[in-house]
This record gives sequence, structure tokens and C-alpha cells, in this order.
Amino acid sequence: MEETEKESIKSASEEISSEFKTLINAKDLDSLKQLQNLILGRLQDSNAVLSHFNEYSEHCYAEVSADFSRNTRLLKSMKSDLDYIFLKLRNMKAKIISTYPDALPDNTTIQALDQRPDLEMPQ
Repeated sequence: MEETEKESIKSASEEISSEFKTLINAKDLDSLKQLQNLILGRLQDSNAVLSHFNEYSEHCYAEVSADFSRNTRLLKSMKSDLDYIFLKLRNMKAKIISTYPDALPDNTTIQALDQRPDLEMPQ
């Protein structure tokens, strides 16, 4: 029974596959294959371009990263120096104001003294 059962399954499979072949147009399959090959070629070209760009970017980053980190350290150092300078200036200003209260003008007198036109504002 198993032999006849296997033969019947085989013949049924062949019949179904032949029916499927009649449903599909060979020209359509060929055009689909051609389009898939075209898309594959374009994707491979894009991949090559992106790989080249990544290598170039990595090379540029390697050249710039040392300068960038050195400049970052320099800016941090400058900021700490300026913070120290402004702290000293605030302390000096506080001492001057405590010793000589009229030595530095307040905001109202600064506005009265500064009568220059604002060049930023349109007239």
C-alpha cells in the first residue's frame, strides 16, 4: 500500500505543479528576474559607495580627532582661567564698593551716562 500511496502522491504533485506552470507567464517571470537583478546591481553599487564614504569619514575623523580633543582641553583650561579671573574681579569690586561706596556707578547712572545710539536697532 505504501508504494501505491507514494505513487499517487507523486502523480498528484506533478499534476499540481503542471497546473501552477500554466498559471504563471514565463515572460512575467523573466521580467521579474531582470528587475530583481537590476535592483540587486543598484543596491550593490549603493553599498560600495556607502562603504567608501564610511572609510573616508573614518580617515577624516582620525585626522581631526586629535586636534579636536586638544582644542577641547584648551577651551576647558581657558574657561577655568576666566572663571578665576572673574571671581577675582568680583572680589576686588566688592572690596572697592565696601571701601568707597560711590566709586562705581549703579545701573541708573550707567544708563544716564551711556547716551550712545543703539546701532543694532533699526530707526
